[in-house]
Amino acid sequence: MKGLKIFFLIVLLFFFLIGGGFVAINVYVLNYAKPYIYSDLNTLPQKFTVIVPGARVYKTTVSHVVRDRLEAASSCIKKGKVERVLISGDHGRKDYDEVNRMRLFMQEVYNIDCSYIFMDHAGFSTYDTMYRARDIFCVKDAIVVTQEFHTARSVYIARKLGLDVVAYVAPEITPFPSRFHRSWEFRESLARVKNFFLVAFNAKPKFLGNQIPITGDARESWD
Repeated sequence: MKGLKIFFLIVLLFFFLIGGGFVAINVYVLNYAKPYIYSDLNTLPQKFTVIVPGARVYKTTVSHVVRDRLEAASSCIKKGKVERVLISGDHGRKDYDEVNRMRLFMQEVYNIDCSYIFMDHAGFSTYDTMYRARDIFCVKDAIVVTQEFHTARSVYIARKLGLDVVAYVAPEITPFPSRFHRSWEFRESLARVKNFFLVAFNAKPKFLGNQIPITGDARESWD
C-alpha cells in the first residue's frame, strides 16, 4: 500500500511539473513578444517586407482567416509601411495551393502589383515560414500580419531566428464567433510549447533550397 502511495505521488508530481512547464513557456513567449505586437496601423514601424502566413484556401477563393491577413498586408503596402510581400503557405500537392490562390486574391481584390509579391511554396508551418524567410528569401526585417492569437508565436520564432520582426494584428472584417477564438487559443497554447523547443534545438524546416533574395525579382519565386 505504501509503495502504491509513493507511485501516485510521483505521477502527481510528474504531471504538476509538466503543467507548470507548459504554463511557464506560454507566459514567457507571450511576454517576450508583447512589445513587438501592434494593432494600430499608424504606429506600426516601417519594414522592408510584409510576411503573410498561409491558412485554408479554396479553389476559387480564400478563407476568412486568409482574407483578413491579405487585407492587412495590402493596407501595409498602401500605407507605405513595406516594399515587398512574402506569401508563405502550403503548396505541397498539385491539388492544393495556398500561395498562388493568395497571390491571385491579393492582385484581383486589392490590386497589388504582382512584381511586389514573392511566394514561399514550402511554408508548411509558422516555424518553416520564418526559417525560410531568413535562409531562402534573405529577409532581415519584416511585419508579419496575422490574427491576434497567432502573433506572439510568429514574433517569438522570427526574433529568436535573428529577424527584426514585428506583428500587425489583422482586423477582423467579419468578426469570428467567440467559440472560434477559444478553440484557436487552446491550440495556440500547445503550438507555443512545440515551437519553443523547435527554436531551442534549431530544428530545420521540411525544405530549404536555393536563395531567392527578397530584394530581387519576385518572378523567380513563382510556380
